[in-house]
Amino acid sequence: MKLDSRIFVAGHAGLAGSALVRALRDGGFRNIVTRTHADLDLTDARATAEFLQAEQPEVVFLAAGKVGGILANNTYPAEFIQQNLAIQSNVVHESWKAGVKRLLFLGSSCIYPRDCPQPIREDYLLSGPLEPTNRPYALAKIAGIEMCWSYNRQYGTRYFCVMPTNLYGPGDNYQPQTSHVLPALLRRFHEAKLRGDRKVVLWGTGAPLREFLYSDDMAAACVHLMQLPLHDFNEFINEVSPPLINVGCGTDQSIRDLAEIIRKIVDAPVAIEWDASKPDGTPRKQLDISKLTALGWRQTIGLEEGIRRTYDDFVAAYDSGSLRG
Repeated sequence: MKLDSRIFVAGHAGLAGSALVRALRDGGFRNIVTRTHADLDLTDARATAEFLQAEQPEVVFLAAGKVGGILANNTYPAEFIQQNLAIQSNVVHESWKAGVKRLLFLGSSCIYPRDCPQPIREDYLLSGPLEPTNRPYALAKIAGIEMCWSYNRQYGTRYFCVMPTNLYGPGDNYQPQTSHVLPALLRRFHEAKLRGDRKVVLWGTGAPLREFLYSDDMAAACVHLMQLPLHDFNEFINEVSPPLINVGCGTDQSIRDLAEIIRKIVDAPVAIEWDASKPDGTPRKQLDISKLTALGWRQTIGLEEGIRRTYDDFVAAYDSGSLRG
């Protein structure tokens, strides 16, 4: 990418997309194109085609999609697979037709088998059964990877797939029914503190291990990858393996430990009770990030610092009234 490259960030209002826009602007990129969902419905093939033909971006970051935690995935499996498949299919296909030079497809670590060896390498894709609680979403993301690879092989495109670990940060989704674990815990402890509750009941056993990456670190990694020289970039564009790279921090902790960290940061004087009748999800998901670190990228924001920044963002949104109800 050049500083004047025309760059479309799909999903710029979300957690990942907003971080990508910040990273691009901080990097001096000055020709960034965005559209809200109200202005452009990416599940609409015709609207997507007309937009990309009119705007003619050179680079696309595909961060748009339906996301959520275990409860949301279990409640809306049809929406998770249908909407993500539609968005990916439209943006990838119409990007090719519009002559997009480079595209980055943002996936998820849930694409990997539920019980695969740790840390998870990119070549473990499709090596075993998926976690049932998010299989529709994972299958949609796997289809997106396969689509990018297929277009590279048939049409000579340079479409690249990034699989980030669990993300959190400013602009996260804090709604109880649809949020991921870290923002959900921030809200649970904050509201318990405000009410003066004596305890908080959390789903599962707290035993699963998870890796968490601050959204601005993820975005910095993506911009770093999209600026690779052609030779390095083309190392991932081949006939043998999908154009796939993991993005994470290389360390993980239990959900139980995460809850303790968040309780401390929120300063909530409550006991924690675990409801083992609720699902835990995948036992462990730590990514092997050796390919990424070999390309010169490193995490800059640690977990506690990142959670403090995210909590400040949550409190500002909560106090404004935008999260009530």
